Amino acid sequence: MPAQPRVLVVGASLAGLRSAEQLRSAGHTGPITVVGAEPYLPYNRPPLSKDVLADQRATTAADLAGRLAFRRRASTADVEFRLGEPVASADLADGVLVTVAGRSLSYDGLVVATGLRPRRLAVPGPLDGRHVLRTVEDCQALREAILTRPQHVVVIGAGFIGCETAATLRSLGHAVTVIEPAGPPMARVVGATLAAAVQRHHERTGIRFVIGAGVIAFTGTDRLTGVLLDTGEEIPADVVVEAVGSVCNTEWLAGNGLDLSDGVLTDNQLHTGSARPTVATGDIVRFPNPLFDDTPRRVEHWSTPTDTAKRAAATLVALLAGEEPAPVVFAPVPSFWSDQGDLRFQSFGSPALGDEVRVEEGNPEHLAGGLLATYHHAGRHLGTLAINLTADRQRELRAAFAAPVPTV
Repeated sequence: MPAQPRVLVVGASLAGLRSAEQLRSAGHTGPITVVGAEPYLPYNRPPLSKDVLADQRATTAADLAGRLAFRRRASTADVEFRLGEPVASADLADGVLVTVAGRSLSYDGLVVATGLRPRRLAVPGPLDGRHVLRTVEDCQALREAILTRPQHVVVIGAGFIGCETAATLRSLGHAVTVIEPAGPPMARVVGATLAAAVQRHHERTGIRFVIGAGVIAFTGTDRLTGVLLDTGEEIPADVVVEAVGSVCNTEWLAGNGLDLSDGVLTDNQLHTGSARPTVATGDIVRFPNPLFDDTPRRVEHWSTPTDTAKRAAATLVALLAGEEPAPVVFAPVPSFWSDQGDLRFQSFGSPALGDEVRVEEGNPEHLAGGLLATYHHAGRHLGTLAINLTADRQRELRAAFAAPVPTV
């Protein structure tokens, strides 16, 4: 009997775990190995900027990873996890990966699920006191930095991670300043009007915002003492959190003819086009979603790993069997949530693609009381944003985007 095809999943976060689970669900019975850069089994990241950061009980990064670990399905009990050993390079033609330790791993099918890492500011100044928030090590380092006494904290970046972190730190009694050169918080996603309303809401809790100024340096000698802006202002800081976006972990794929200009470009079936079966999942994959248009985009939302893993697994199983993937259009509904103090944001669709915002319910000056906004372009409803609405109402809103897309 011929050997069953071997699948390697590179990336041991949620996308990698869901990919292994969906491969089993799609009928793959051969060996699966998940290779991860971190030394921990897949764990839940969103709480790191919220309740885990707020919990000041003594712990370690390993404890946090164990507390946040996902429960594995019984079908993946035989999946091998190689952890703490990132992949350094890949030969997609020969089906061989090489880890940073020099270990070679061969495969018949490949799942790319290496995700993102935080972008860092390239400005001069001391490194001590600068933090990012992506991993349990990042969270533990920030927890330790703020544990002993109230701090002056500067959060650079007013996206979702920046605002979540700022709200959490403010709730712990720290003085928090948020710097955002591009405009009010989350403006790219929620639009200028609601972004200004979100800023006013957070300002009422004591968070200071500096909008329109850029960071040019960190001051201090061995440890930072402040943040210098291009306006000439220096903001005192004991701790800085850089929340200025992400970088795709694609360097290990260089030299294989893939489009890595923004993540990994695939077709609608999440196939990279490589001769040896290769698919991509999670927030690293850039694919066209006909729910909106034919432009390939990456989606950095909580729903993305699960949605893409299911489609990618079906594609890979078909390719390994020498078959064409089933001609089913892949049109997932993007969704995300964000908890910021007493505000819970829930979004469906893609509000950022709209250029018209309609406040359907509620008052932007009283966001805590509930608000519903819809986002449109050329008459099409492309996204919905709910703030502090009930779970039942949120399910109704999601269903509005769940209309079936025809088979090709």
